[in-house]
Amino acid sequence: MRERHGGPVTGIVGPWFDDWENARPMSPYHKGDGRVTDDTLMTHAMIDTYERVGGHLTAFDVASTLVPIMMSEPRWIPELEKTTVILNRVFLAEKWIVLRCHYSHADPREAGVGNVVNCGAAMYMAPVGAVNAGDPDAAYAEAMDIAGAHQSSYGREAAGVYAAAVAAALAPGATAASVFEAALSVAHDGTRAALAAVRDAVASWDRAVDLQPILRAAILPYDTVGETYREPNMDARKPSRTKAIEELPIALGYVLAHDGDYRAAVLGAVNYGRDCDSIATMAGAICAGLGGTAVIPDDWADEVAAASRIDLEAAGRRLAAVAATLAAADAERAARTLEIARARAASLQGATL
Repeated sequence: MRERHGGPVTGIVGPWFDDWENARPMSPYHKGDGRVTDDTLMTHAMIDTYERVGGHLTAFDVASTLVPIMMSEPRWIPELEKTTVILNRVFLAEKWIVLRCHYSHADPREAGVGNVVNCGAAMYMAPVGAVNAGDPDAAYAEAMDIAGAHQSSYGREAAGVYAAAVAAALAPGATAASVFEAALSVAHDGTRAALAAVRDAVASWDRAVDLQPILRAAILPYDTVGETYREPNMDARKPSRTKAIEELPIALGYVLAHDGDYRAAVLGAVNYGRDCDSIATMAGAICAGLGGTAVIPDDWADEVAAASRIDLEAAGRRLAAVAATLAAADAERAARTLEIARARAASLQGATL
């Protein structure tokens, strides 16, 4: 990337290949030029799912609502430069949801078992954090249920931890440090160990040096893919209790290192390389949760919206409306639960007396 662009990427760039339709290994995707990737397509499909279900989601809602959206609702796919269904753009690990939930009729709660373990489920879990704003534990639990239809092992774990991080970022007074600690508090196994390693790496970072190799060294013991991303190791993307996906800890590392600064964290994530669209998506969502829409560069948002023919602001408003409705319902349910608990406590106290 640095060789091609004469240094680190500082904004929107053109496609890697000029003849993007025929070039390998990227064909047939028109990447660059402000075109969103599958992360954004799936995130918007999740917003659609929340609107249609009208409540918190489960793995069964993935099968009954998200999968039909992916299969049968045409929309503009920027990287393909045509209108078609999302299924024609997503990677094999996302096509798995359709295969298992629609064609194989698997139990959605465990349909993700057997899939390649990657960040596929994590990449579109930001809406789960938004509808559980301020409650990382609830976001983690909901995302873990949803992600069961898509992923297993540390891929599923990453989905839960990412949703928790977004929920934590939306809490009043949240900071990059508090978000990172919230992610650590819900994480398990290799994901938790990877997060701790990244946190320690950031704590010892000398800002005069490049952060990328430092974070890569920190995540390396937990990454199954290996150094040559397109020629993965023999044990790449297999279930494990000691490993973690690379994308989420690295994203959180850039958020922490730059104290939630949107531009710095996103550019750091982009210049990290490897699966940088997912890393930047996660870092950007968390930083936007901390700072709101004001921290998102207008020139970036405007160019992406125009190039991708996508209304980013409308999607945000739709998600906010769903989140507000669910927050009110959650508060009402919590009040009823508290009332029942108090009545039960009084009854038990009377019985004891």
